[in-house]
Amino acid sequence: MWVIGQRFGGKNVNSKIAVAIGLKTNPVAIVWCDEAPADALQYKPGRWGCVMALIGGVAAKGKTAVFDRETYGCWGGGVGLGFGNCYTKFPGGIDGFCSFLSDGNEKTDLGRKIGEAMAGSPGGVRMASDFLHGERYLKDPPTVERFLGALPIQDIPAKYVCVKPLSEADPLRDEIKSVTFFVEPDALSALVVLANHVHPETENVGFPYAAGCQVMGILSYRELSREQPRALVGLSDLSARKTIRPSLGEHVLSFTAPWPVFLSMEKSVDGSFFGRETWAALRARPI
Repeated sequence: MWVIGQRFGGKNVNSKIAVAIGLKTNPVAIVWCDEAPADALQYKPGRWGCVMALIGGVAAKGKTAVFDRETYGCWGGGVGLGFGNCYTKFPGGIDGFCSFLSDGNEKTDLGRKIGEAMAGSPGGVRMASDFLHGERYLKDPPTVERFLGALPIQDIPAKYVCVKPLSEADPLRDEIKSVTFFVEPDALSALVVLANHVHPETENVGFPYAAGCQVMGILSYRELSREQPRALVGLSDLSARKTIRPSLGEHVLSFTAPWPVFLSMEKSVDGSFFGRETWAALRARPI
């Protein structure tokens, strides 16, 4: 075990990295399981909600949350967690989603009809606006189709995806897929340097375009199949940033290390730059 003495909220962090970077929140472990923890928070079936609200606002704050194929919150979240192609369930199907992410659905009779129904539902005015006029994150529907074609969409062989503070994860019992740190720029820089500490000749950190939960989920899962898995930086997702700002602040990005990458980085902490003057000066944040 890599247990150390640092504590957040009265619990062991179990990470030298967290201590070295002065992490203000809990590292979050993503775990596949077939039984939900008894005390885990979970969305009600069919309720809309953002996966990032539970990862950043619950697990990073010291509690456990769980998702399954009925409680993933939103279609992109279901895809991101690994519950198959949930975009087929999006209003208007795949075509509706492709227009939603790009230039909007108001150009078709069906799109306008769905949008009007959304606007008339409780709390649906904002969703209807995005549905009809588009989030404009990608240029047009064919561009979104190419994006979806490149996503490693999968249906994982587990009933639940559990997100919990690393201190609550047991590597002898849990199928830990990754560890995510929510960090500001200096700490992010340190994590990138640490990820390259042993093998600087390879690309050890990626920064893909995808939803925040997809970077931590399916894109990180894919890294586990690579000969040399990479860590992934995330939260360029504007919608996710809006969601996590109240709980994690405006300057945070995510750094997700697949489990073997995390273990390798943990071993690199001792004797690294964390004991030198440059990092000490950055931690001191002189004016």
